[in-house]
Amino acid sequence: MTALVLGASRGIGHEFARQWRADGERVVATARDEAGLARLQALGCDTVALDVTDTASVAGLGWRLDGERFDWVVVNAGVYGPRTTALQAPSQDDFDRVMHTNVLGTMRVVSQLQEVLAPGARLAVLSSLMGSLAERNGTSGWLYRASKAALNSVLRDTAQVFGPLGAICVAVHPGWVQTDMGGAGAALTVERSVSDLRRLLTELQPADNGGFFNHDGRPIAW
Repeated sequence: MTALVLGASRGIGHEFARQWRADGERVVATARDEAGLARLQALGCDTVALDVTDTASVAGLGWRLDGERFDWVVVNAGVYGPRTTALQAPSQDDFDRVMHTNVLGTMRVVSQLQEVLAPGARLAVLSSLMGSLAERNGTSGWLYRASKAALNSVLRDTAQVFGPLGAICVAVHPGWVQTDMGGAGAALTVERSVSDLRRLLTELQPADNGGFFNHDGRPIAW
């Protein structure tokens, strides 16, 4: 089995790569800089330099993956942006950075994955409960919330294209995780979150294609 982890230099993406490698899976993982690539190579991953905000970097992804067939794909690249608590308008630079990374970056990479999915592949984009409209109960980080709601739309379209080819594509909420973004006081260790998410991916059924799930398998309303 072979996994592709897009955005694996640290945090949740790195833990996906680490756990799959520990289980003997082959992993192709991406990072933006040499330090991130070196950390992944130390795990035994095959690496690809990729910055999803850079047009030239993403344009070459397809040919660098040519000939591969991935059973697991995780799209993890993302940033939080300004930590607002109310309706504080973001700057143009903050808006562009968050939307380009979380939304445009994902659109750029998934559009190049059709030819590299193995039969029955499972693809997950790292979304957030904060992107749910139905279950929303706060306004903090509203730019991040908007980006994850848009990401969920991207996932739904991806599922409609890849589903008939045999893939199962889902958006997932990893929980509140002890990463640089989540902070040391978060409820879940990164090890637990990723272990849960890997179990979720393993247990997905064709009817789950296009769904939105919590790390523990609970469906989340859009």
